[in-house]
Amino acid sequence: MKKVAVIQDLASFGKCSLTAAIPVLSVMGTQACPLPTAILSAQTEYPSYFCEDLTANMPSFINEWDKLHEHFDGIHTGFITGKEQITHIQRFLELFHKQDTTLLVDPVMGDIGNAYNNFDEELLERMKGLVKQADIITPNLTECCLLTGLSYNRLQRFSDEKDFLQEIQEVGMQLSQETGAQVIITGINPPSHASHMKSIGNMYIDEEQSVYSSAPFNGKSYSGTGDLFASVIMGSLMRGETIAQAIPLAENFLSAAIDDTYMANTPAVEGVNFEKHLRLLL
Repeated sequence: MKKVAVIQDLASFGKCSLTAAIPVLSVMGTQACPLPTAILSAQTEYPSYFCEDLTANMPSFINEWDKLHEHFDGIHTGFITGKEQITHIQRFLELFHKQDTTLLVDPVMGDIGNAYNNFDEELLERMKGLVKQADIITPNLTECCLLTGLSYNRLQRFSDEKDFLQEIQEVGMQLSQETGAQVIITGINPPSHASHMKSIGNMYIDEEQSVYSSAPFNGKSYSGTGDLFASVIMGSLMRGETIAQAIPLAENFLSAAIDDTYMANTPAVEGVNFEKHLRLLL
């Protein structure tokens, strides 16, 4: 069975990071091996939460796995608490990122135009170094702007969907060329006219092509959807599928989970009702 090292936090509530990645990878036939970056009573959008930063423990995990001569078919990084953790991840990659290992970096730094509280310029510089080692990067639109210097506010001034997507395509190509990675920009919400239903989509970019796909958007930003999306991509790749096959699978899975969540009137902070739809990934 293939193994994926998942370097992310564990939040008890919010259905994100490790509680999203482990069930998805498991149902897709891959062993998820967590290296927790922090443990939280609830994800950080909750009005109150406890967080234990595990930066000091990361080297112990790395050293013990090295002693065991472990090999990983995939490495998947997500939320990290700060720049020091990227130093530990770099050490991890020196030991475990082999020629046959797929590295997926989800550069978690912000959303909806705003950087997260742990963000600073040094973290951004370290993240730019990390994404250059990746095979696949899955930034949301905010993170794509942070990595490339594109103004998120300028994007919001576009009134034409075609121009808006053209701008994102250009910056996505720039990111792909700078990193040598395949890029999937998630959570793209183009401008819509009153007569058109709002949509949300993903853009896949590599050296040769750009493909945009979208689904209806209910206007809510749910916790953990980016983590679930990236986990399905990794699970698909571990099964020998292509990114072109993986993206529609991830989108269909998330659409079903989001529709279910919307119908149940579940608060967005709690994440999506994905559990009963895991069968779509079998």
